[in-house]
Amino acid sequence: MATQYDATEFVDTDFQTRKASYATTTTTAATASLRAPTREEVDIKVTEAQQQLAELKRAQEELERERSTLEELRRRQMEFQNGRTEIVQQLARGLGLLEEAEFAARRDAGQMAKSIGEMRDALEKVQALHEAGWTKDNFNVELTRALTTIENARLEWNGARLKFPVLSGPATTVASDVKPGQAAVSTLDGKSFAQLCRLGLALTWPLATIALAALGVLLFVLLRH
Repeated sequence: MATQYDATEFVDTDFQTRKASYATTTTTAATASLRAPTREEVDIKVTEAQQQLAELKRAQEELERERSTLEELRRRQMEFQNGRTEIVQQLARGLGLLEEAEFAARRDAGQMAKSIGEMRDALEKVQALHEAGWTKDNFNVELTRALTTIENARLEWNGARLKFPVLSGPATTVASDVKPGQAAVSTLDGKSFAQLCRLGLALTWPLATIALAALGVLLFVLLRH
């Protein structure tokens, strides 16, 4: 015997319940989206916007600080690189100049030491010449020997003067030691009164001629008036 058909046995009640709930939520959301926002909702959105702006401002300030730090770091790196390059060049150049000067100084010192020894030997040889011990028989020989010794010493002296300017001393002349005022006084010394008068006339006659010419022109103008 066949059982009676029940249509409710093939209906998913859970699905129907969720479908009804979804339809209700959709209807509620659609209704909410169509209605105007309330004062509370606007206040909430304004507060959220202000908070977002504050967060963005803090982030901007943080980026500004980070940029300043990076710029300072870049400046210090450039200063380091430029300073290293500059000081390396200066030290290398300075070392080269000092080494060259040291070499020249050592060379000059060696030559000076050699000249000192040779000049000392020449001085001792010249000082050892004593004509009092010469006799009539060896006079010519000793005189020739002495002249040769002196000539060798003179050659040594002249060679040393060429090598070392300090041996020549400062170049001084009598004229450089006399001041202009002293030179004028010394020029006038020993002059007689007549000579001084003639000298004064020679110095002042152009001025006197000009003064007389100006006086003549003035008198001519006055006489015409």
